[in-house]
Amino acid sequence: MVSPLGPSWEEVRKELFTKEERRELDDKVRLIGSLIEARRAQEMSQQKLGEAVGVRQPFIANIENGKKDPSFSMLMRILRALGKTIAIVDIKKTKTA
Repeated sequence: MVSPLGPSWEEVRKELFTKEERRELDDKVRLIGSLIEARRAQEMSQQKLGEAVGVRQPFIANIENGKKDPSFSMLMRILRALGKTIAIVDIKKTKTA
């Protein structure tokens, strides 16, 4: 049902994106959120993180705002600079997306 304000974001998402695209977007949002959270937890600026991985601050900003997708090697450099790593874990069976 469409509200007086128009369709909900979830309704628009379902019209614009396939189920797989929605899952991919959700995964990307979670990953970016985790990177930002880890950086902030260490009270590290984008500038300092960029210096630690050998890139300029705008590159880090573009990753954090979803405008750039880092390569796997860049992702690993960022994670190492944050004292983190990547892990392979089972996907929980949910009815989201």
